[in-house]
Amino acid sequence: MSIPRDTAPIRSEERFDEQKLTAYLRRHTAEFAGNQPIEFEQFPGGHANLTYLARIGKREYVVRRPPLGPVPPKSHDMVREFSVLHALSRVLPQAPAALHLCTDESVLGRPFFVMERRRGFVIRNRWPQGLPDSPAIRQDISRSFVDTLVALHRVDYEAIGLSDLGRPDGFAERQVRGWAARWEAAKTRELEPMERLAGWLTGGVPAPQAASLLHNDYKLDNAMVDENGVVVAVLDWDMATLGDPLIDFGTTLAYWSQPTDPRYRIFMNNPLVHGDFLTRADLVRRYAQGTGFDLSEMRWYEVFAFFKIAVIVEQIYARYVAGQTTDERFAGFGERVEQLASGALEVAEG
Repeated sequence: MSIPRDTAPIRSEERFDEQKLTAYLRRHTAEFAGNQPIEFEQFPGGHANLTYLARIGKREYVVRRPPLGPVPPKSHDMVREFSVLHALSRVLPQAPAALHLCTDESVLGRPFFVMERRRGFVIRNRWPQGLPDSPAIRQDISRSFVDTLVALHRVDYEAIGLSDLGRPDGFAERQVRGWAARWEAAKTRELEPMERLAGWLTGGVPAPQAASLLHNDYKLDNAMVDENGVVVAVLDWDMATLGDPLIDFGTTLAYWSQPTDPRYRIFMNNPLVHGDFLTRADLVRRYAQGTGFDLSEMRWYEVFAFFKIAVIVEQIYARYVAGQTTDERFAGFGERVEQLASGALEVAEG
């Protein structure tokens, strides 16, 4: 399999003291022991957490830390992500192994962890070079993607020691309150549709059918696939928790664009709108078959997902407005928030 290079030189504002990190890794991890030089590059595709490649000889690892500047409470939690992957990688093949956690903030300024590197293709706004492109492989990716979520939601989280990760009772209600509070903290201007969405969501929270381990941001560009369209890794576990599994699936549906969708549904994951993937209706049928859940109230979960996505995009935009990042990808995120909020309100009240 020929996988194109997915790293780049580290952006100037996201550099760190490489000598300090090298010294720490040599002292505290078996993977980096010895005198071989350690080389660092950056995975530039993410929007929030900073992800670096650490290469020693022919071996490669991943270093994960939160973004620069202030971060919302309980977000970008590297300790949580490490704990989840350390336990989950034993029972879910798509979860990369977490190898070392550092909570000494004098090294990188925030807690960080080291994990194994998986190789594959991440599908973002363009079809990855080297990944075969055909209707058949798009269908295979779709099936593997939803089947991986089903497998995650069937994990016995108590058996792997993650019962303290969250409180499933009242989870959805707390999510609505929490994300509404994050909106208030992050917003760069008043946006009336967001206020109305918060009220609509609060007034109609469905009763949960189960308690599961949630990824909490399960979308196509947080998965890595091989040349056969099989998911080989799921990434970005820093918001993982316990709760209503349909919260996860609602996020998946919100991000799963189709060719005829309105603009607010296709601002990300553009390859999906080229067609040949499973439709959202297909995903719903396959997920229902795999889990046995009643999905008749999925509209609420999709609307909540759009509300949450809008808050996340606003948080990123606020960092750009404050000058905490110079990444020009974020300059238009304010308009995206407005599109998401208006579109979600139409779904909610339509």
